[in-house]
Amino acid sequence: MAIALDDVPALDLDPYADAFIADPYDAYDAMRRAGPVFRLVRYGCYGAARHKEVQAALEDWSHFSSAAGVSLANFKTEKPWRPPSLLLESDPPLHDRMRAIVDRVVTPKAIRPLREPFRRAAEATVDRALARGTIDGMKDLAEAFPLKVFPDAVGLEADGREHLLPYGDMVFNGFGPYNARFESSLAHAKSVVPWITGKCQRAALARDSLGAQLYEAVDAGEVTDDQAAMLVRSFLSAGLDTTVAGLGATLLLLAENPDQWQKLRADPNLARNAFEETLRLESPLQNLFRTTARPVELGGARLAADQKILLFLGSANRDPAQWHEPTRYDITRDLQGHLAFGIGLHACVGQVIARLEAESLLGCLARRVASIELAGPPTRRPNNAVRALDSLPLKITPA
Repeated sequence: MAIALDDVPALDLDPYADAFIADPYDAYDAMRRAGPVFRLVRYGCYGAARHKEVQAALEDWSHFSSAAGVSLANFKTEKPWRPPSLLLESDPPLHDRMRAIVDRVVTPKAIRPLREPFRRAAEATVDRALARGTIDGMKDLAEAFPLKVFPDAVGLEADGREHLLPYGDMVFNGFGPYNARFESSLAHAKSVVPWITGKCQRAALARDSLGAQLYEAVDAGEVTDDQAAMLVRSFLSAGLDTTVAGLGATLLLLAENPDQWQKLRADPNLARNAFEETLRLESPLQNLFRTTARPVELGGARLAADQKILLFLGSANRDPAQWHEPTRYDITRDLQGHLAFGIGLHACVGQVIARLEAESLLGCLARRVASIELAGPPTRRPNNAVRALDSLPLKITPA
C-alpha cells in the first residue's frame, strides 16, 4: 500500500549544519531507520537515504528530473545563481545531445594517451613528497597531482590554476541551500568566474586537448560556441574537486588501516579498487537534489509533482542492506553498485579520468612508499555537498 505524504516520517535534521557535515554517519543511520522516504522539515523537501531508493531515483530521470537543478532551488520557479549545467542540470533530449559530445572525448580509448603523462606526473609528485618525508597529504599529493594532470588534459595554461578549487567549492556549495557557507564561497566569484569563463574559450585551450576536442562539435554544427564553452566548464567543475576529495580520503583511510596499505603494496593493481572503496565509504559527493517531474511513487510513498527530494549518496553507500560490514574499509571488496559516481544517464562525466588519476597516483605510492602514517590530526573543509579534507599531516617513508 502506498504511503500518503502526510504519513511520511518528518525529521528535524539539518544536513547543512556544521556538526552534520563534520560527521554525518549517525544521522544517516537515523535517516535509513526512519523509512525509505522522509521529510526534512527545515527545508520543506523530501529525502531518501537507503541504497534502493537513491538508486531508483537516480536511474529514473523522467520522474526525478535534473532540469530543475540539483540544489534546493527550483530552477523552474527561481532564477539560478549561474547558468545551469548542460550535462548535470538538463534532461533528454538536450542532455543526450550534450552528453554524446562529451562521451566521445572521454572514452577509455580516447584517454589512453593520457596514461603515460599521468604516470610521469605521479612519479614526480611522489618523489617530491618523499623528499620532504612529513607532508600535507592534501596539498602535496591529493591536490598537487590532479591540479597538474587534469588541467593539462583539458588544455588550460599553467597560470591561474589556483582558481580551480575555489571555483569548485563555490559550485558544490551551490548544490545545497543558499546559506552562509554558500555566501562565503561566493566571495571568490569576482576573481574566479571571469578567469574560468576566459579559460573555457576555444582560443585559450591547448591544441588537441580534451577541451579543444569539444569545440570540434562546433565545427560539425552540433553545438554553439557558447554551449561548447559551457561543456568545458562542466569538465572543470565535475572533474577536479571530487577527485581531490576522493584521493585525500584514500590517503587517510590507508594511513588508518595499515593492513589495507600492505595489501596495496603487495599488489599495486589494487589501486583502482582502493579508490573505489574509498568512494563508497567516504563518498566525495554526499548528496544532491532531484525534482519530481510528475506524481511518482518511491519506496511506497506517493510524491506529488514539483517536489524537491534530497538523495543521500553518502548514506546509500553505507547501507547495511546493500553492503556487508559497510563501515569497514576493504580494498578487495566487490564494489559493484556503489553510487559515488551516480548512475544512469547523469552518471559522472569525469569518472574515467578520475579512475586513471587514482590508478596513477596510488599505484605509484604503492611501489615507492613503504609506510604512510598520520603525523597529526586531519582537518575538514566544510561544503554543502562535498565531503573533503582541508589538511592531512602524513609521514611517508621510501620503499
